Amino acid sequence: MIPSEKEEEHFARLEYEKKQKIEREKHEKLKAEERQKIKAMHFMRCPKCGMELIEIDYKDIKIDKCSECEGVWLDAGEMESVAKMEKSGLDKLFSVFKK
Repeated sequence: MIPSEKEEEHFARLEYEKKQKIEREKHEKLKAEERQKIKAMHFMRCPKCGMELIEIDYKDIKIDKCSECEGVWLDAGEMESVAKMEKSGLDKLFSVFKK
């Protein structure tokens, strides 16, 4: 029995969709790997100058300070925690960074 044109078209489309799905999965995996590489390169690095960050744990707030430019960085939600501190707590926090 000879397959009809519609059957050939149908199977060709299925084959294309199968291969397309495989390629999409490869691309997603590459994207995930690339994200991991970028994260590894930048993890605990200063966003301003690229040098290493020093993490200080103060009252359950992890504060990152650059070892070079002395910039201070906070993770998501930490600014709100700092903002809620009383002035005496803020003064003590800033004293940690004084030379």
